[in-house]
Amino acid sequence: MIDILLVSPNKNLLSDLETGFKEYGAQITWVESCKDTLSILEKNKFDLIVTDEKLADTNGIECINKLVLLNPMLNCAAISSLPPDDFHEASEGLGVLMQLSKKSGKKDAIKLLDQLNTILNLTKKAK
Repeated sequence: MIDILLVSPNKNLLSDLETGFKEYGAQITWVESCKDTLSILEKNKFDLIVTDEKLADTNGIECINKLVLLNPMLNCAAISSLPPDDFHEASEGLGVLMQLSKKSGKKDAIKLLDQLNTILNLTKKAK
């Protein structure tokens, strides 16, 4: 089972994405802020972290930056309204798997999980 942490103060915004993840068989955990994310990662391991664009205490890309400093092997995706080139520039070096839109749904969830499974399978083979 894939464990996913969704980071957003607005569950409604990511509900279609959550539905797609659940249909894929993923286990979902919600937190609202980057601070909450850092706290929950002290006790739990997730296969994927998806951040909303705006969090209670920072923005999603800044949160991913903080997370990757603690654990560079985290798999993350981010909701962002930035144009793709600007998103790439802002997230460069963070290993973000995918930029998602605010209207992301089931298709996006499946595409993201397919990418994640490829990565997880590669890391298993490398061990």
